[in-house]
Amino acid sequence: MKPEIIFENEFFVAVHKPSGLLSIPDRMGKEQSLKDILIEKYQQIYTVHRLDKDTSGVIVFAKDEDTHRQLSLMFEERQVKKIYNGLIYGVPVHQSGTVDVPIIPHPGKAGIMTTGKKGKPAITDYVVLEQLGKYAWMQFEIHTGRTHQIRVHMKYIGHSIVCDALYGDAQPLLLSSIKRNFKMAKTAEEERPLLNRLALHASELSFVWQSQNIHLTAPLPKDLRATLQQLRKWV
Repeated sequence: MKPEIIFENEFFVAVHKPSGLLSIPDRMGKEQSLKDILIEKYQQIYTVHRLDKDTSGVIVFAKDEDTHRQLSLMFEERQVKKIYNGLIYGVPVHQSGTVDVPIIPHPGKAGIMTTGKKGKPAITDYVVLEQLGKYAWMQFEIHTGRTHQIRVHMKYIGHSIVCDALYGDAQPLLLSSIKRNFKMAKTAEEERPLLNRLALHASELSFVWQSQNIHLTAPLPKDLRATLQQLRKWV
């Protein structure tokens, strides 16, 4: 789970976070986070935004307090364009649309979010990029930064993100479920999943920094590329 530096200057560093790595330390502090790794390298680092543990993709950290304030404000005031890709169950009725539904912490389940009139505004645009049998490969643009926003909004419209243990079906995606006449290798004791993590990836971040257009991209990880390749082949 080695993070890859996409871009850095004297003000901030952009990293391709692998799935399974925390963005910042959790309350228990027992698990290594991306921020811990960056602190080892840079001595001090400042959190600007976060990605869920199982979401891969581009994330930015500030190198000083002033940059932290400026970038945080830019995120807060929606001056940062945030593009994600993800695999969902089913295909939405419309090829593109907007989910504009407030999000609020679940009243009875800690760490879970839900939709509700008393929640904070949350806006997600989506586009169906590719229909893949009973799945769809999507592009999302989020105009707000609520916890689990894309995951909650996709559940709301009835198309949860694949392998989402909190808001959908946690079952791994198996080749045997999509390939006709699937036969497992004789040497294998059990089938190895094509994908067994949240199928969500932070692809792009764009903003203007000191009159310079910053466009940061994180290519799809190997597991998502392989999953798409098999879906295109067999569905």
